[in-house]
Amino acid sequence: MHAVCDGHGRPLTFLLTGGNAADAPQALALLQAVPEGAIVMADKAYDADAIRRFIESRSAVPNIPFKANLRWKGCFSPYLYRGRNAIERMFCRLKDFRRVATQYDKLAACFLAAVQIAALIAYWV
Repeated sequence: MHAVCDGHGRPLTFLLTGGNAADAPQALALLQAVPEGAIVMADKAYDADAIRRFIESRSAVPNIPFKANLRWKGCFSPYLYRGRNAIERMFCRLKDFRRVATQYDKLAACFLAAVQIAALIAYWV
């Protein structure tokens, strides 16, 4: 499960993929929900030039830590990056719902619906 949340930890969009799917290819689909002028924080799995360019094309600012094997490293603020734990707290709060935590559903559409209902109850009601 991949997600985008706002600065307060409220989920904006979800995307489900297989267990063996990498994070970076899903980023472009998820980043459509990011508002213009936002600071986008993500983990090292999303460190790619294409993702950074896409974020900048939407008038947003990427704050993604660089992988260790890069020669040139641009701007990164560890102080701003502290706010990224909001998405981790969002995932933990969704997993308080047993159906989301155990993933009993056989169909991805049913599981995504359960996640969306849990997010609606936990954050928007």
